[in-house]
Amino acid sequence: MKSTAAVGQRKRKPAKSASPAVSAEKRVGEIARRLEKAYPEAKCALKHSNAFQLLVATILSAQCTDERVNKVTPGLFQKYPTPKDFASLRQEVLEQEIHSTGFFRNKAKSIIGAAQKIVKDYKGRVPETMEEMLTLPGVARKTANVVLGTAFGKATGVVVDTHVHRIARRLDLSREKTPEKIEQDLMRLIPQSNWIDFAHQLIFHGRRCCMARSPQCSACPVEDLCDSADKTV
Repeated sequence: MKSTAAVGQRKRKPAKSASPAVSAEKRVGEIARRLEKAYPEAKCALKHSNAFQLLVATILSAQCTDERVNKVTPGLFQKYPTPKDFASLRQEVLEQEIHSTGFFRNKAKSIIGAAQKIVKDYKGRVPETMEEMLTLPGVARKTANVVLGTAFGKATGVVVDTHVHRIARRLDLSREKTPEKIEQDLMRLIPQSNWIDFAHQLIFHGRRCCMARSPQCSACPVEDLCDSADKTV
């Protein structure tokens, strides 16, 4: 998952409906329904077999593709299968293991720090609340949402990665620029029961159709609901 990138401002026509709030609600509902139909298989692409492995993989995915992370983690998890194993690693050793994912010094420091806190404060188990997750080194809301949603099925927020950031602005679901504020907008618009799946569907849509450059608008399932200035049709 790569970091968020700013998307150009776009103009939106004033709503003609006498009840713009109702109109907006129906529009968002239609977007959600179409994306669910288009990407029924949408799920987290990071390979993992438990919550801790997903936490490590998510930290590694910052400024890096999931494909690259998935090439690194199988060997990594075979060598170091538990949080205790990671907690006892020297940073320079882990740096060498994850070098190809980029920003390896900060990532190694975060992973080892998170593992040490999990071992010390949470008896070797990844915590299951947002408040506790945010106490782990290197963990902000996006990482916490990925782990809590995918590993534990807990909808505590909406994952906002580079794809969600871009598409939320293109579809005028948010006009904010920061992941935190975009997440708050999405949480207000989308029912909590759909937070986890909706984020996965937006991510799939961003990878397969609504790319940052040359989006495939002619094949987009929500093209007629999009007013983005960089549309290609």
